Amino acid sequence: MIKLTVLYGQPTDASLFEEYYANTHLPISSKIKGSEKVELTKFLSAPDGSPAAHYRMAEFWFAGPEALQAAMGSPEGQATAADLANFATGGVTLLVGVVEN
Repeated sequence: MIKLTVLYGQPTDASLFEEYYANTHLPISSKIKGSEKVELTKFLSAPDGSPAAHYRMAEFWFAGPEALQAAMGSPEGQATAADLANFATGGVTLLVGVVEN
């Protein structure tokens, strides 16, 4: 299993981020085919109570690298990636890894 993790930095305006994320970005990204599981996280704080290093995280599980590449190379995947610049004012980090059980 392969996982694509998207880490969103702290936005300049959290309410604008949330509005765009829920009403525009998630509907675009929901059209991506091939993921086995999707999980969205909004961070509250670091474990010690200090501000979280990241604002949100999205995780997409795929059967393997080919499925990930097909999904992200599709028109829906390309549209999702292109949309990040429209709202992710705190920056975005993308990571791909093998899920170990």
